Amino acid sequence: MSSPASEHAAGTTTPVTGSAGSPGDRPGTGSGRRPASSRPVGSHTPTSGGLARAALPYADAIGSEVVQVYVGNSRGWALPPGDPGQDAAFRAGCAERGLVAYIHASLLVNLGSPTPATVQKSVATLAHALDRGAAIGATGVVFHAGSAVDAGHAEAAMRQVREALLPLLDSAAASGGPKLLVEPSAGGGRSLASRVEHLEPYLAAVDWHPWLGACFDTCHAWAAGHDLAREGGMRETLDTLVGAIGAERLWLVHANDSRDLCGSTRDRHETIGKGSIGEAAFAELMTHPATTGIPVVVETPSENQGHADDINLLKRLRP
Repeated sequence: MSSPASEHAAGTTTPVTGSAGSPGDRPGTGSGRRPASSRPVGSHTPTSGGLARAALPYADAIGSEVVQVYVGNSRGWALPPGDPGQDAAFRAGCAERGLVAYIHASLLVNLGSPTPATVQKSVATLAHALDRGAAIGATGVVFHAGSAVDAGHAEAAMRQVREALLPLLDSAAASGGPKLLVEPSAGGGRSLASRVEHLEPYLAAVDWHPWLGACFDTCHAWAAGHDLAREGGMRETLDTLVGAIGAERLWLVHANDSRDLCGSTRDRHETIGKGSIGEAAFAELMTHPATTGIPVVVETPSENQGHADDINLLKRLRP
């Protein structure tokens, strides 16, 4: 879906050239997304008991350089206000440690749903996550691409994505708040984006708005049919992603092995090197030019020492 060139966010964007141009013709992100550490590595981080009280000691214990958190129930619609004291302590603690922070929005978010109430709740959830992100100093908010659910709803679903996202993106850009990162799904169920090449029409739906980028999840890509385990497979997949949206739109990586076969459309994460993808693919991930300076988050089921082992492995694999 292409749209006329336009500017968004009160003059903060570059004029849009349209989806037909090469990635180099598309507007820059202005994201300041290149941290000092090459490919900082961390994990999705628990927050039970208080954002700062739980997340910061956990990050210290496992050697995180980046943290990702939920700011509500991962499978619910509740929009908790947060604790200003914990927010301030978390923000200060991240700054002191040099940690980059991200929020993962509720897994229920689906801007393409044929159910209006689901779309409304999804918009409210993303708005809440962006507000909470501003409060805690998060760089971005990750959300799943969503699904049309019904075969006949696909075209309308992409119109919904545009109508829902543009006001959120404009508002966040105008305030200098966190950016939104769309994460392709594991496939199946009329997904609006699962393979990395599907990101191109998704970003084109919002005129390549500079406040929308991508989160690349290795388990999702594998489940959607990208053979990352084959020698050169991870490199080829990242090359395809760069060809579709440009390297400047890759803002975060989720590094997860998989319990299932390639193309399974099943999203079951496994400890890195112990799943179907294998360690060699993650070596390709950590040395590909597109991931230079991009934060890498593990969402593997092996918390505590397991997360520490995954993080140490990825650190060893980076140049």
